[in-house]
Order: sequence, then structure tokens, then C-alpha cells
Amino acid sequence: MIVMDSKAQLTVDIIAKVVEGRITIANAAKLLSKSRRSIERYVKRYQQVGIQFAVHGNSGKSPPNKTPKSIKQAVQALIKDKYFDLNLLHLAEQLEVNEHIFVKRETLRGWAHDIHHVKRAKRRRGKARKRRERMEAAGLMMQMDGSPHRWFGDKKHCLIAMIDDATSEIHAEFFPSETTAGCLKVMRDCIETKGLFKTLYVDRAGIFGGPKRCNFSQMQRACEELGIEIIFANSPQGKGRIERAFDTFQDRLVPELRLNNIKDIASANAYLKHVFIPQFWQPQIQVKSKQQISEFTPLSKHTNLDDICVIKEHRKIRNDHTFSYGNKFYLIDSPLKHSISNQKIEIRNTSKKGFTAHFAGRQLKVSEVIEPNKVTIEELEIQKKLEVLALVDKLGNVSAASRQSGVSRDTIYRHLKLVKQGGPDALKRQETPNLRHKNRSDTELEQAVIDFSLENPHLGQQQVSLQLKANKIVDVSPAGVRYIWLRENMNTMALRVQRARNAEIA
Repeated sequence: MIVMDSKAQLTVDIIAKVVEGRITIANAAKLLSKSRRSIERYVKRYQQVGIQFAVHGNSGKSPPNKTPKSIKQAVQALIKDKYFDLNLLHLAEQLEVNEHIFVKRETLRGWAHDIHHVKRAKRRRGKARKRRERMEAAGLMMQMDGSPHRWFGDKKHCLIAMIDDATSEIHAEFFPSETTAGCLKVMRDCIETKGLFKTLYVDRAGIFGGPKRCNFSQMQRACEELGIEIIFANSPQGKGRIERAFDTFQDRLVPELRLNNIKDIASANAYLKHVFIPQFWQPQIQVKSKQQISEFTPLSKHTNLDDICVIKEHRKIRNDHTFSYGNKFYLIDSPLKHSISNQKIEIRNTSKKGFTAHFAGRQLKVSEVIEPNKVTIEELEIQKKLEVLALVDKLGNVSAASRQSGVSRDTIYRHLKLVKQGGPDALKRQETPNLRHKNRSDTELEQAVIDFSLENPHLGQQQVSLQLKANKIVDVSPAGVRYIWLRENMNTMALRVQRARNAEIA
């Protein structure tokens, strides 16, 4: 049985008519869009093997360069179990490096589609935007942003990165969250490595001095002191270089951190700086700028990054040369020729060294002022009790002290007993949840009311009181029955019925 498509059937029909002499070779060449020589070959083959000439000789045969089925199955198993979050190009690289299996990307695409396991990027209809060319030289513009993501482990961490607009050279580090201190640290590392750059392209977040913190921003202040101009982007696409870099990091770095069993910030930063960026980013993503002359300028000898890339705050100095910071008071110990009260002192806060105080460019010595603790309410109560006991000693009569202080005699006797047993500390209020009130009913009376109420759950508090009195079981008032029911959570007939059933089951 020979299976042919419509094109092959047309070819067979035309060649059969040529053999029969109904169509010339020239017309057959026009109908099939073939050369005269091809039509002559078709006629010769038709006369030898019949209509089978239209079937290609390799039809039904496996290609000589076909990949063995065992390799295909092994790769599909690796995709399902180990490399489930890699894209196709990254997958081909990892298979070649780690598994020593070389497969082309399009072959991998087919194998991945066969098991319905293909990592696809999110596709959204985008707006038409004007392309902005890269800067001509390195150091003219740096783009900066943070990307919160589950980079490793189950918790979210933030990758703060800076990328050169001209060369795509990147400086990045992981932090618990996107903070001012983290941004300052990444910018400082970049300046120490390359030098001062001209402009910083960022979004309108408050960290960089956007609308939420337009009056003051630590990053904005540090850039002004270093002579760096901040440019705010009107949309995420405006700083697309850093946004696409985060897409690449999330696509490639996350599975590599997982495969290397990295679950902490220190190990992730070490892998990022010493493995991922040198081995992948620099050779494959980083490019050369149009101009080879770099616009990075060396840091001046008079510029100290320790005084700039820190969190700076200001506090007002009081008349006694003290100031408050972090809910504590500090005294200025440095010798001063003139008073600086009512002036603002600069606080430079570093996470490693604590904080330092500066005034007019001079670092001041400060010491913490330890204030006496405020008296608590409990201490005031103990003091009042001791005053009453002192009044008893003065008057020599508990009744007279009770009338004069307004404290009952029973309370005074109880306090005297506690002080005699444990001293003044025994007057502290102690939790005694199991202590029964002196006016509370006896345990036997309460149990009798509970048992009778469970046997007769339909009776109200008045009827329970009358029945208990008539049967001479206990003498309790209707209000007493009600109080017992409330304490035992059986003040309704439904509650008493349910409790009775539970007691029968138990």
C-alpha cells in the first residue's frame, strides 16, 4: 500500500499522461514547475517501478544521525526531576556541563513539549516605546533597582543591583530586604571597584528621594555629596536594562542556587560574585562600549566613603549639652570652647560600629546618660501598704490605724502576716487562680446542685431551689443556683441537656 499526498498524486497523474502521449514534456514541466530533465527522469522511473517513483527513497527509514531513544528518555527524566525550572538554552548548557550530554536546543524543545514541560516567559501586550540607544562610554549612567524574590529557600530576599548602561557590567548583592543601607553598600562597592560615575538612573521609590520621601533621602544626600546626579524614570521600561537583568537572574540564578543547595545569604552572595557573574554574565552578557575611554573618575584622596555612605540623622542639642537618640540620652564629653546648645548634631549610624556624633566636621565623644527608673504601679501599691503598717507601729492599735487609713482590719492583719513570713517582697500581688472566695458556696453544695440539674435539665432555677429544699438535700436560693450554672456554663436547658449526654457517654 502506497500512501501519497495531493502533490504526489498530481505528479503521478501528469507523468502517466506524458507516458500515454496525451501531454508533452514541455507542458508537464510547466504544470509541475519542474525542469525538462526532471520530467524525463520521472518518466524513466515510472516506466521502471510504476507509481512508486513518487515516494522518496528515505521514506519510512530512520535518519542516520537520529539521537538514541535511551538518551531522550534520560533527558526527559532529568527535566522532570532535576532541571524542571530551567529554560531551554540554560538546560542545554547544564546537560553538557554536568551530565556530558550534548543536545541541540530545538531537539530539547521537542522532547520537552512531548512531556508537556516547557518553561515559558510571561507574554503581555506591550506599549509601543521609542528605543533608547546605550550610552557611548562606561560610567556615564548606572541603573539601580532591587528585586524581591524567593531566590533561595522559602523566604523572600532582595537582590540589589547596579548595571552600567553602556557595557551591562553589573554589581549586585543579596539583602534581607530593599533598604537604604543595602543600596548604599552596593553603590560603595561599585565606586571602590570602578570609580565615580556621572548619573544614577532609578525609579521613584522613597529610598532614592521619590514622592514618598521627596524632602530627604539618604541615597539622594550621598549622591549630592559625591557629585552624582539622580535621574528618575517615569516607567519601569525606562530603566529596562536593569529590569531585563533581573529577568535573567530569576531565570538562571534561582535554579543554579537550588542545584548547589544554597540556602543562606552569605553562600548566595559568594556564588553570585565569584561564580555566576564571572563565568556567565561577563563572557555572555557584558558588551563593549562604543568609546573605549571610560568616564569613571578615581575617588579623590580627600573623599572618605565612611563619612558619606552611611545613614545620617540630626538631633537638636539641649541646653545641658545632651541629645536623645534611639530612646536614650547622651551627654557630649568633648571639651568645647563655646556652647553649642540649640544647634543640630549629626549622627552617623553604621550597623557594624554603632553610631558616631559629629558637629562642624568634628567627631565628638559622647556617653550615655543613665536616668533613674520610674516607680511602677506595683511598687507604689507596696509602698502604700508599708505606710499603713508603719502607722500601725506608730499608733500601736490596728483598729485606730484602720480608721485613720481606711484599710480594713482583715487586710492589715493579712499584710502583717505576709511581712512577718517573707518581708516586704511578700506584699507583691500573687496570682492565685484556684483560691476560692470566702463567700462562695461549699463544694458539696455546688456538686449537689449540678447533679440535680443534670438529672432534671428542664427545671428552672426557681424550681431547682424549691425541689432541693423540699427534699432536704441542700438549702440554696434561686440566685445561688443561677451563679453555679453560670460558673459551670450550664445556664440554659440546651447546655444542661448536652452536658448530661456527655456525662452518660463518658
